[in-house]
Amino acid sequence: MNLSKKVKALNPSSTLAISAKAKELRDKGYDVIGLGVGEPDFNTPEYIIKAAKEAMDQGMTKYTPAGGIIELKKAIIDKFKKDNGLDYQLNEIIVTVGAKYALFALYQVLLNENDEVIIPTPYWVSYPEQVKLAGGKPIYVEGLEKNDFKITKEQLEAAITSKTKAVIINSPSNPTGMMYTKEELQQIGEVCLKHNILIISDEIYEKLIYTEEDHVSIASLSDALKQQTVVINGLSKSHAMTGWRIGYAVGSSEIIGAMINHASHSTSNPTSIAQYAALAAYENNEENLKINKEMKKVFSNRLNTFYNLINEIPGITCVKPKGAFYIFPNVQEAVNLCGFNSVDEWVTALLEEEKVALVPGSGFGAPENVRLSYATSMDLLEDAAKRINRFVRNSIKK
Repeated sequence: MNLSKKVKALNPSSTLAISAKAKELRDKGYDVIGLGVGEPDFNTPEYIIKAAKEAMDQGMTKYTPAGGIIELKKAIIDKFKKDNGLDYQLNEIIVTVGAKYALFALYQVLLNENDEVIIPTPYWVSYPEQVKLAGGKPIYVEGLEKNDFKITKEQLEAAITSKTKAVIINSPSNPTGMMYTKEELQQIGEVCLKHNILIISDEIYEKLIYTEEDHVSIASLSDALKQQTVVINGLSKSHAMTGWRIGYAVGSSEIIGAMINHASHSTSNPTSIAQYAALAAYENNEENLKINKEMKKVFSNRLNTFYNLINEIPGITCVKPKGAFYIFPNVQEAVNLCGFNSVDEWVTALLEEEKVALVPGSGFGAPENVRLSYATSMDLLEDAAKRINRFVRNSIKK
């Protein structure tokens, strides 16, 4: 059987690969600390679980509209008004099977063969693969570490060609945890308006920011930018609902309508029960604020401690993140000191010798870095830092 060229061209997910290797070692009885996971270690709040149970008891277990139930769309409209100062209509919203599918469907309805999508590096591992699956071509622009891994308007302008269809901005970012300022977004937006390029704004980590800076949606900066932007978001990170698979996209009715049509022939609709759980998550404002406050406090404390411990390790440097729940240190000097040929080789040896699972930066377009998630307990983070430190120091001695 000959598989499609599109599928053969895909790179496997480095985050899933490292998780699978860690699980394999755990199954053999090893004490493995996994720092590759991209989900909060909180359980879904009880009030959301209760709403799902009630929905089942009330028979809300049938097909729903392909673009999501009206009640949840209205709650999303209210969320954008309150959080982002944006007004959307029902026909400008699609509820999807996770934010990942929102991105996937968007590329499917947007791209023709060899259309280009500009992707800043470091990037989330699925961005380029989804573009390729839609027949498009990823064009990478390096977000330099000295600029907090963010691209500039000059870099964006230089990457634009007659085939450029869109640029994706992820703020706060996976894997770096960095975020764009209002001024930086304004400059990027002006370039996109000038060249009529769609902005895809992935804002899935907007609720997880640990500085005094506010999250800014590029769509909120002007009416023109709102029309030029599709915002991607969801409840996976903000409400610890990764397994529920509820995301959404908002944008022009033309694009959203095409995405709903695509969904009607692929997923049919997001899971009915999960939609009612998401509705409860957004409608209960008091509980909503409570979970967000708790998560930010816990993640902020972990970040401060873990960041300091990682920076004490020889040959490792790190720009302090502002959001999400990852740190993205540069380990190239440590790799050289330890005598390894690549970061990937160093990560593999670390897992084998010290049983700490990290994700190599090569999967994010940054081969000198690694991604470490601090979405785990403080005890495990401190132990992991100790093991990495020991591994580096022992390797240098050899």
